[in-house]
Amino acid sequence: MTVGLIEGLHSHSLKTASRWLSRSMAACFGAMVIGQLAFALFIALFYYPSTLTGNLAAWNTKPLITGHVPGDGMGNAAFAFHVLGAGLMTVSGWFQFLPAIRRRWPALHRWNGRFFLLSSSLIAINGLLLVWVRGSWLTLAGGLGVSFNGLIILICGARAFLHARARDFAAHRRWAIRLFVAASGVWFIRIFYMAWGITTGGIGIEPRLSGPFDQIVAFANTLLPLAVLELYFRAERARSALPRYSVAFLLALSAVVILGGSAGAWLVMWSPYI
Repeated sequence: MTVGLIEGLHSHSLKTASRWLSRSMAACFGAMVIGQLAFALFIALFYYPSTLTGNLAAWNTKPLITGHVPGDGMGNAAFAFHVLGAGLMTVSGWFQFLPAIRRRWPALHRWNGRFFLLSSSLIAINGLLLVWVRGSWLTLAGGLGVSFNGLIILICGARAFLHARARDFAAHRRWAIRLFVAASGVWFIRIFYMAWGITTGGIGIEPRLSGPFDQIVAFANTLLPLAVLELYFRAERARSALPRYSVAFLLALSAVVILGGSAGAWLVMWSPYI
């Protein structure tokens, strides 16, 4: 009887921990959607009007590494594709995680997933070209960090596609979520900068992105979110409650950081230019 009671308490604790883990993941995803909605709104209001009306010089009213360059038709077109495509890709990514769409419109889920995979891959390749052909980088670490993010996006996209083709949907789910997180790397770097600036006053940030924090965040914008995601996957499979509670706390903290960084990015990086 004692053994049965202990097993019952363990099962109850594990279920409670699972609920907190699921809620914290939902809160973290919700914070990402709010922050990315602000980013997508900025793209829609700043880049789309200037690009579609041919006023490409308006890009340079916002600080950029390499924006509009007179006479550089190919480079300007690549930059336009990058920023305009990023907005569409981001919105497409959100729809992939809506349970109602997966249940009621599975064909839409599949085709939207193909669009997200194709657009994220093309934007990643385009980003590599912008860095190494157009020269859109200030420091070697920054250029390598963008390239690393692009390669991770391509790897995650390929794995998600291959597992879907093999009908291994559990593995497909994990790699699709990794793809979404990696494809959010450009957005994450802005969130990290603002969250760090708010909490530390900008220690380690230099004007030309050559400071210690700049060097770290060039890779952390990809590695840190993916590391947190891996902890979540492991917590899902954990046989005890403690890992699930621990990762739930980490995800809840991440949601707070994301919301704070998103608010700072909107106030400092985005809204002043629209």
